[in-house]
Formats: sequence, structure tokens, C-alpha cells
Amino acid sequence: MKDAAKNIQIADHMIYVTLPIVNENRLLLKIFEEIYKAIVSAIYSMMYYEHSLGRIRINGFNEIIENFFKIARRNGLSNEQLKTIKEIIELREWHVASASEFVRREKVVIMSDYLSVKSIDLKKIKEYLLAAKELLLNVSKRLSVNA
Repeated sequence: MKDAAKNIQIADHMIYVTLPIVNENRLLLKIFEEIYKAIVSAIYSMMYYEHSLGRIRINGFNEIIENFFKIARRNGLSNEQLKTIKEIIELREWHVASASEFVRREKVVIMSDYLSVKSIDLKKIKEYLLAAKELLLNVSKRLSVNA
């Protein structure tokens, strides 16, 4: 949980302090990575808690993510929050497998080997940050109530 909170704090600072000063849109990728790390850390925290109670088994990253989406609704996450979290995880996978990325106007464009593109802009990054903050808050409440 500490790692997730640290990653969110870094992303938040980069969005609202560093980016306006530097004005370099490539920084959006670094911010996105921090948000992704925060979400994965929060998910791991929740899943390891569930594992410690004997409710789930953990055998790898993909299984952890699948189990998270199975139990997330009963832990108070809305469909919209889950959709955004899934979008972030899929976009990260897309970015890792991408052939290249470049800045175009106010967006960072990520291009696959098959010339398909996805883009990230400041508005989308702020949505992702909000989703990460909500997830962290939800997981923190869940773990502190049951501790």
C-alpha cells in the first residue's frame, strides 16, 4: 500500500506541478507508468490480503488480475471504476508491446506493429489518476476495516 500511495503522489505532482513547468507531453508516459504501478500495487495488496484469508490462490500476475476483477464488486468498486482500471492495464500491455510512440499535438500516440494506434492526453491521464486514487482509498478502507 505504501508503494501505491507513493506512486500516486509522484503522478499527482508530475501532473499538477512538473508538467505545467516543463510543458513536455512525453512526460505523460512517465505519469501513466506511475499510475499503472499504483494500481498494480493496490491490486496486489488486496489480493494478498484475500490470499492470507484463504479465499483465493495466487499463481501469477494474470491470475491475480483475474481474481481481482472477480471479487472487486463485492469490495465496493463500481463498474465504471473497474472499466477504467481494466483500460489502464490493457493500455500498459499495449504500450509494452508497441513498436513506437510519438507526440502529436497534445497527445502521446502509441503505435502497434500493425499500425494501430491509441493515444493518451492530459484529460485521460487525470481520469486514470482519479481511478487510481479511488482504488487506493477503497483498498485502504477494506484492509483497515478488516485488520
